[in-house]
Amino acid sequence: MIFIRYENWKSYLKFFPLTSILLIANVVMFIVLSVNGGSTNSMTLLKFGALVNHELFAADWWRYITSMFLHAGFSHLLFNSFALIVFAPPMERLLGSVRYGVLYLGGGILGNILAVAWYNSVGATTISVGASGAIYAIYGAFLYVALFQRTMMDETSRKTLYTLLVFGIIFSFAMTGINWMAHLGGLLGGFFIYGLLIRLWKPRSFKQ
Repeated sequence: MIFIRYENWKSYLKFFPLTSILLIANVVMFIVLSVNGGSTNSMTLLKFGALVNHELFAADWWRYITSMFLHAGFSHLLFNSFALIVFAPPMERLLGSVRYGVLYLGGGILGNILAVAWYNSVGATTISVGASGAIYAIYGAFLYVALFQRTMMDETSRKTLYTLLVFGIIFSFAMTGINWMAHLGGLLGGFFIYGLLIRLWKPRSFKQ
């Protein structure tokens, strides 16, 4: 079962350096938001890089990246941090930190691009933050492994992944205030980015 974590904190930092950096960055930015007006304050979120599809911010391309490191409320941070801590490490070990970073950022950016396009198409304005799109990109990469590299993933991990995706999709659509298109876009982005990466470079095997 690749999704069970056995490492102590020292081993975790050693084996999963980029995941650790991403976690720390999310926590640091949450603290910054909290002491500058609050993490659920729209003006504070906009000030520190939230993604918004209003024409006044159309030139702020960097928001597609910075928004991935902001979270609206502690529960938002907690859920995404848990997902990173538990589910992301095997993918970092498989791809290596650099390619894993390409997957994480690329999938998150694509999810944000598709989310903005969706809200523009329906004439709605949104302020979006969170690492969920990038996390779903990791799930998308695992889905590719589960479907096309079946020998690399044990059956228990495959069933866990499918269950996670089913509940994740239901949650994305059932809950209000969820940027479901960022989730879906990240999932699709991660699936195809991983497929491209393994054609350019042969991945390692999973470390349990």
